[in-house]
Amino acid sequence: MNKEILRLAIPNIISNISVPLLSSVDTALMGRLSELHIGAVGIGSMIFNFIYWNFGFLRMGTTGMTAQAYGAKNDGAVTHTLGRALLAVLLVAAGLLVLQWPFGQASFFLMNATGEQKGLVAEYFYIRIWAAPATLGLYAFMGWFFGMQNAIYPLILTVVVNVVNIVLSLYLVQNQGMDVDGVAYGTVIAQYCGLLLAVGLFCFRYGYLLEHFQRIAILQWSQLKKFLSINADIFIRTLALTAAFAFFYSQSSAEGGMVLAVNTILLQFLNWMSYGVDGFAFASESLVGKYRGAADDSKTHRAIRLSFAWGMGLALFFSFGYGLFSTELLQVFTNQKDVLAAARPFLFWMALLPVFATPCYIWDGVFIGLTASRAMRNSMILAFVIFVVTYFATIPLGNHGLWLTLLLFLLARGGIQYWMYRWRGLELD
Repeated sequence: MNKEILRLAIPNIISNISVPLLSSVDTALMGRLSELHIGAVGIGSMIFNFIYWNFGFLRMGTTGMTAQAYGAKNDGAVTHTLGRALLAVLLVAAGLLVLQWPFGQASFFLMNATGEQKGLVAEYFYIRIWAAPATLGLYAFMGWFFGMQNAIYPLILTVVVNVVNIVLSLYLVQNQGMDVDGVAYGTVIAQYCGLLLAVGLFCFRYGYLLEHFQRIAILQWSQLKKFLSINADIFIRTLALTAAFAFFYSQSSAEGGMVLAVNTILLQFLNWMSYGVDGFAFASESLVGKYRGAADDSKTHRAIRLSFAWGMGLALFFSFGYGLFSTELLQVFTNQKDVLAAARPFLFWMALLPVFATPCYIWDGVFIGLTASRAMRNSMILAFVIFVVTYFATIPLGNHGLWLTLLLFLLARGGIQYWMYRWRGLELD
């Protein structure tokens, strides 16, 4: 079981770490320009996180259902799960492109983007939105590959997309004199390169499954209803999650450009940790789903226990590293002395976050593998209520209050999920 976990987790960790690497490069590029550019890319990225995270069901729901079909050795269900996911991608991406202007204007208002900064954020947004079909298509393919117990293809896709993105961003910003528009164009081109590669990899490895494809089966109401129900729950769950992070950014922006710049940089620490730990969360999605689909409760429980053991071990490594080297890591993101000075008082939160936050990431993987979408939804709603109450109780603490609120939100998510699992076990739905 440990070998299975590591076989899935190690490629996931490598691919996941390349994701915050991209964000870190974007932040570092803008950090050489001004705090205004740092904040603009931070807000722009958060807007797209808010949009795309809310459609994360295209990956998460696909992984859980595919893994269970794989465990049950049902090639037809495996094929049609991908078909339903890609159908959803087409509908969602078309909606985003058609409604991009109202989406953008509402986002700028909610994120407190004003003046010159609003112009930079808008420039970034209206370029990057054209990557929506490719980005969401990659969600569906990656989720399906994970469900097929294949962590190598998502690794290849993620690394290729992010390497192309980083190279293009560096070239456009440093060699062509562009700023936020260069970072946005780099993302759009890289996403479409990734989607083309995903289609090629599918045809190369899984082309034989196309013989099971039946359009009428994809639209079969009983299966489509189950697909939509699970994904609707995950959508609501993710909406609450992104609302919490969007609120964090919004309140940071309301505190002024310096606080926004500081928190944008410090969130990179959380990103590095979360994407690393998510390697074991993704492994648990695949394994828990496979063994649940095969009706092997003993191996399902063992996969859950060992996923937690590996995940918490990595969390301790991150906490130790952040505690010792946070000042040096901070200088990777900016050379602005005033930003460095303003960020240092908040570095101790970076050492606390990994240990307190990791359980909720692993539980997310377990719940996805079990397709326990309602439990995921309800636990996140409860945690969001705790987030809001904590924020208003800690307003006098200023930016320290914001970080305390975020830490307790992540801790509450894990605690509530643990309680639900203890109550219902593998019968969670």
